[in-house]
Amino acid sequence: MGRAFEFRKERKMKRWSKMSKTFTRLGKDIVMAVKEGGPDPDANAKLRAVIQNCKSANMPKDNVERAIKRASSKDQEDYKEVVFEGYGPHGIAMLIETATDNNTRTVANVRSIFNKGNGSLGTSGSVEFMFEHKCFFKINKAEFDVEELELELIDHGADEIFEEEDTILIYAAFPDFGNLQKAIEEKGLEVINSGFERFPMDTKKLDEEQEAEVEKLLEKLEDDDDVQNVYHNMA
Repeated sequence: MGRAFEFRKERKMKRWSKMSKTFTRLGKDIVMAVKEGGPDPDANAKLRAVIQNCKSANMPKDNVERAIKRASSKDQEDYKEVVFEGYGPHGIAMLIETATDNNTRTVANVRSIFNKGNGSLGTSGSVEFMFEHKCFFKINKAEFDVEELELELIDHGADEIFEEEDTILIYAAFPDFGNLQKAIEEKGLEVINSGFERFPMDTKKLDEEQEAEVEKLLEKLEDDDDVQNVYHNMA
């Protein structure tokens, strides 16, 4: 699953690199983290993780500091995480994670994109069961024994560890993010980035023309200002 994860991550990062919304997406993550746990990274584990992801995306430090300051303001609207489920063309299941300050607007936009893209917006629970929700940490590969590290982190929720050239990918169940983050920080490991991913339990193969139709819908969804992540089960 490590290689598959990296493939999807690389594909997604290529898309993000072409989109001006990358920093906007991270800015929303900062707002939600600050509203939830305060502006001090030392006391807010979620904010620490978001800041690390900002560094990984080369978001300037000044931008990060301004975002934290804005998020601390009472005038800053909070964003709510809302997940949408549906089917794209040719029966491709899709999960769309959004961060919105206006759910009515977001619902209308997502439904319109689905309708125009020959898809259909589903009800809650209609496709979520088809995806496995995981958390992950990508860390620098220091001078330590990977097998020994795996044994130590298993006690904190890690269920899979993959060794790459200069990095190590650690996966765990969605609820174990906090425990695993704490264990990794206590060991002094350098985190490159971290977050959450949804893996399809099964994938569906399409021909080239069908793939292009699905890709068109995916791009429209990802271009929406409220959309943070889009997952699907197309092979």
